Amino acid sequence: MGRIDEIMTFNSGFVTTKQYEQYATSKFPDKRMVILTCMDTRLTELLPKSMNLKNGDAKIIKTAGGIITQPFGSVMRSVLVALYELQADEVFVIGHHNCGMTGLNPELIIEHMKERGVPEERIDILKNSGVNLMRWLTGFDNVRDSVVNSVSIIRKHPLLPANILVHGLIIDPDTGQLELVDKADVE
Repeated sequence: MGRIDEIMTFNSGFVTTKQYEQYATSKFPDKRMVILTCMDTRLTELLPKSMNLKNGDAKIIKTAGGIITQPFGSVMRSVLVALYELQADEVFVIGHHNCGMTGLNPELIIEHMKERGVPEERIDILKNSGVNLMRWLTGFDNVRDSVVNSVSIIRKHPLLPANILVHGLIIDPDTGQLELVDKADVE
């Protein structure tokens, strides 16, 4: 059984009692920043609190590992939309220690897919269609290198405005301590 009934019941009370009012803000980030980070559950509240952010301060993009794998994928598109349409003017790529993407084994993920009912024929069709599942499902070996790589992809993007600062950080998911690993040069 899913959690949808529990969520819908809670949501009805949330709206009826106007609990949403404390979160009212606009679509534009008050601190004009966009954050690319991991979807790790430990960061949901810890990351904003560790950066002194409240609802409405930043655009937060979450992906597995907080990484950009290609310069023209949906993650980079989201960064550019935040910069051009939503008034953000500074980018923070934030990885974290003990990330599930560290040492991710694509062969094991494919085995788990099969165990959960994805037919092997479907996987073979993808492989034969030119989809490199091994590359697509690969994580990274070192969080610092991963952050620096994503920062580099953003900084070198042909559509990035010249005046945008892009920084790389690593957060400790237990304490919230931030480590600056790649600070943008301010000209």
